[in-house]
Amino acid sequence: MPALAPLHPEIVHFVIALLFCGVVFRWLSFVGSGRLGFMGPAAAVLLLIGTAAAVLAVQSGLAAHGPVERVPGARAAVQDHEEWGTRTRNIFLAVALLEIVALAVRRSPYAKYQRTVLVASGLAGLAGAYALYQAGDKGGDLVYGYAGGVGIRSGDPADIGHLLMAGLYHQAMADRRAGKATDAAQLIGELAQRYPDDTAVRLLTVESLIVDRHDGKGALAALKWFPATPDSRFLRLRVGLLRADALAAAGAPDSARLLLQGMSAEFSNNEAIRDRLAKLR
Repeated sequence: MPALAPLHPEIVHFVIALLFCGVVFRWLSFVGSGRLGFMGPAAAVLLLIGTAAAVLAVQSGLAAHGPVERVPGARAAVQDHEEWGTRTRNIFLAVALLEIVALAVRRSPYAKYQRTVLVASGLAGLAGAYALYQAGDKGGDLVYGYAGGVGIRSGDPADIGHLLMAGLYHQAMADRRAGKATDAAQLIGELAQRYPDDTAVRLLTVESLIVDRHDGKGALAALKWFPATPDSRFLRLRVGLLRADALAAAGAPDSARLLLQGMSAEFSNNEAIRDRLAKLR
């Protein structure tokens, strides 16, 4: 079912909510009647609908796994997630069958066995809840550890660009934190080459000139692309801070101080401005 592939995240979240709630409601239904009398029927509905959603989740996951599995290093994570997802579906299919049997015997000569069947459903549901947690955890590892499906889910090539931009940015920041300024600058340069007209990338390039290359004059030259007073309040702050940093790096701390003092009128009590002024004293 290729058409289900883009819907895998939505389906999965319904599965998690429905089945976890269904298992909890089933066990609460054993407490007694009265105010909790609705728990039994509610549990049956949640578990049956959640199981149907689990079947769709497995089908949509299988439809989506091909491109994700081909990413270098991701194959094992994909298979691990698939195995736990399939295990979860199978357990809850058994739970659903028990729920159906319990409903079927309710008004039959075998009604006395209904509670036993429901307890079996509750016990199987606990095993299913554990498998569901593992499937969700492995899915989280796949998405956040391997970018599984990120950038390709919609089929829009622009999303792949967003993924590449995020990857280059995060790796550059990691390199900077590790003291690898040259590597960080190289990655920011790759961003600038690929996205030369992107305002955020231009700002990041200026920042890299200051922080990674310690080139205040180069940063001031790059800032000429921006107007002296941008229309956006965010840009006025961001560009102003970068210009002050560039002036300080270029050996003009007095000019940087005057700029920051002027910015204080518009951005009163701004912590970034206060910190920079303190360093220039």
